[in-house]
Amino acid sequence: MKIVFFVQGEGRGHLTQALALRQMVQEAGHQVVAVLVGTAEGRVLPEFFVEQIKAPIHTFASPNLIYDSGKGCINIIKTIRTHTARAGTYTKSLRQIHELVKQYQPEVLVNFYEVLGGIYNATYRPGIPMVCIAHQYLLLHPQFHFPKNSWLDRRIVNFNTRLTALGALKRLALSFRPMADSTSPALTIVPPLLRREVQQLKPVSGDYLLVYMTHHSLSRQILAWHREHPEVQLHCFWDKADAAEEVVVDDTLTFHRINGSKYLRFMKGCRAVVTTAGFESVCEAMYLGKPVLMVPVPKHFEQACNAVDGVLAGAGATSRTFDLSVLTDFMPYYRSPQAEFRKWHREGNYLFVKELEETVQVRQPEAPVFAETLAWG
Repeated sequence: MKIVFFVQGEGRGHLTQALALRQMVQEAGHQVVAVLVGTAEGRVLPEFFVEQIKAPIHTFASPNLIYDSGKGCINIIKTIRTHTARAGTYTKSLRQIHELVKQYQPEVLVNFYEVLGGIYNATYRPGIPMVCIAHQYLLLHPQFHFPKNSWLDRRIVNFNTRLTALGALKRLALSFRPMADSTSPALTIVPPLLRREVQQLKPVSGDYLLVYMTHHSLSRQILAWHREHPEVQLHCFWDKADAAEEVVVDDTLTFHRINGSKYLRFMKGCRAVVTTAGFESVCEAMYLGKPVLMVPVPKHFEQACNAVDGVLAGAGATSRTFDLSVLTDFMPYYRSPQAEFRKWHREGNYLFVKELEETVQVRQPEAPVFAETLAWG
């Protein structure tokens, strides 16, 4: 098979999932002929992704979440206004995508939660089967546990999730743990996708905490906690593009620019992991048996859902802020679900390729692709 990936370029989770699947399909004799990555203005693709994907990369302008740098949370109003004003830009992106699909002539499209990938599939109807892969599709499962009092947030997020999968034949929902089959034949629960580099690590317990944040504005909370607890050694990874590779604050606090291989080295030897509840970061920590403190970014409902799900799966604890004392108090009572998690993960070694190969044999549906999305379920 010739395969084209669509990848949402925000954060690192979808990028690392794409790397893992590329390794799987290549070993099965298939080829990823191109990777189309949706990026926001000012964002640069991480070097680890560019070096390891081993396929031509094409970027295009795509909507992204906009943060309030002063408050360290998502600015929902500004996000909506900004992307409404950029509608013309995104229309050009769709045309760019269509030209690339015609150029590479794939037999399967795989979409890692890129919203323009779904909209492209619905508007241009290329006649190529699409498979969508993300943890967010698990939120469509009737047995998923949501945060309390989240009726509106749930419908908004699920509406966006359905946009990414318009016209898709399959939605593969990545999950921390096995779950019962969904009533929807298009929704399949699958294990996490982890890069080979993670699976090859031999973890040890060091003397520092590893922190990963999706936006550098969150570093203010880390600095505030560090001033109260200077004895705890912290290594933090952030996305601050104009910062040096390493910013050494003092003997026990260092900020690092996001670097895939370097991050994994620090994860291998840390005592525990602190993360903004990104699915991929939590999975990597669970695979290595590291306790996790999940700190969802304020107003980031997907991360709030990940934190609830991660606690249920035994990954660790959650907090509304980067109060690392929650983690240090929790660690003596932590019982790692590493063995169960690794067993579940191994099932994906054949499942993903099987799902893609089966998709090629199925014709695209003729039914209208917007009907389910507009239901807001």
